[in-house]
Amino acid sequence: MSEEVWLIEPSGPLRGDVEVRGSKNAVSKHMVAAMLGIGPSTLHNAPEVGEVGITAAMLSALGIEVDIDQREITLERGPEIRPRVPEAFTGLNRIPILMLGPLLHLAGEAYVPLVGGDPIGRRPVNFHVEALRALGAEVEVRDTGIFAKASRLRGARIELPYPSVGATETILLSAVLAEGKTVIKGAATEPEVVELALFLQRMGARIELSPDRRIVIEGVERLRGASTWLAGDRIEAFSYLVAGLITGGEVRVHGCPQDRLVTAITTLARMGAQFDITDDWLTASAPGGLRAAAVQTDTHPGFMTDWQTPLMVLFTQAEGMSVLHETVFENRLVYVPALQKMGCEIEIFDVCLGGPACRYHDTNAKHSAVVRGVSKLRGADVTLPDIRAGFSAVLAAAVAEGTSTLRGVNHIERGYHRVFDQFTSLGLKISREA
Repeated sequence: MSEEVWLIEPSGPLRGDVEVRGSKNAVSKHMVAAMLGIGPSTLHNAPEVGEVGITAAMLSALGIEVDIDQREITLERGPEIRPRVPEAFTGLNRIPILMLGPLLHLAGEAYVPLVGGDPIGRRPVNFHVEALRALGAEVEVRDTGIFAKASRLRGARIELPYPSVGATETILLSAVLAEGKTVIKGAATEPEVVELALFLQRMGARIELSPDRRIVIEGVERLRGASTWLAGDRIEAFSYLVAGLITGGEVRVHGCPQDRLVTAITTLARMGAQFDITDDWLTASAPGGLRAAAVQTDTHPGFMTDWQTPLMVLFTQAEGMSVLHETVFENRLVYVPALQKMGCEIEIFDVCLGGPACRYHDTNAKHSAVVRGVSKLRGADVTLPDIRAGFSAVLAAAVAEGTSTLRGVNHIERGYHRVFDQFTSLGLKISREA
């Protein structure tokens, strides 16, 4: 089967309006949560991304009825739950591991194949496994996947060694129907985690968000189906703001509330961006040009790790030397060679630059970058390793001299809503080829 490639020619400043829908990182988790409810659940403002199709196929294989109608997804548990996620889904994304807890409640046992997702660094399953064991499950990790059994999950006190988003979600999805009280210490507090907790609360869960990264869950007997509107994707919103800035244009982003972009807005403002913000949209421009910055990624409410890929390309068009220190994933900079091929002057290091020492300071992980701007970029033939890298390559191609050929574009479409159409509407010369 031939793979689709995108051909991109620089076409001057990108201008126009973009509407972002619910986030890729939220929609799939809500789909899993819907397994737990009696009766139908409806997710409004869902994005049209590959991740939704993959998750829907997994749920259907388990016996969950899924109906996708443009921006609405309705899910309802069927009469029989099959406790096995088929091995055909091995390595496609990280969602199967979140199904372990719900399957234990519904079937008393579970098997999920090994997780996949973007190759951005170790996202170990051990946090998930240890949490499930603490809740009373027998868990066995094999070469092909994870087996779990439990006649009944029981509440526990769980302290996470790192505020992992996925592990926090696993505990939420497992503890809501467990017997007794569960306390998570060191929980992730990302907006998508809170959004999932609010959805579970609508389904009848008892969840308390306490200070100091503590979440308290009191197990209930049953949950019901619920309906929710997914908040706008903060990664997409930031990415399109950067698309306007990097090309000397201006993109107006609708559908993502300002409170999800607080740190991002301030970071771009320090670089010289000017913002116009209303309750309905926000836009950024840089008529006086952009200047260098030093940025460190962190867990929420810090600068989000998924924002650093577009930021890295923006650094190449800012005057001076910029520094990026990645503290969340040790292999997040896996996309840099593709950008270097396009003329981005980026050097990566295994020391902590641009911020205090992080948990990778004594490892060989290349997790800091120094970027020189303004770089003259050139079109190239590049293969994209993951979702965010894909978008950053489109940004680089938009300001490069000559045509760029991007391979592996399925990665971008897995995570960004109708990204080809959005870029076309902003004035980018972009075409598809087999």
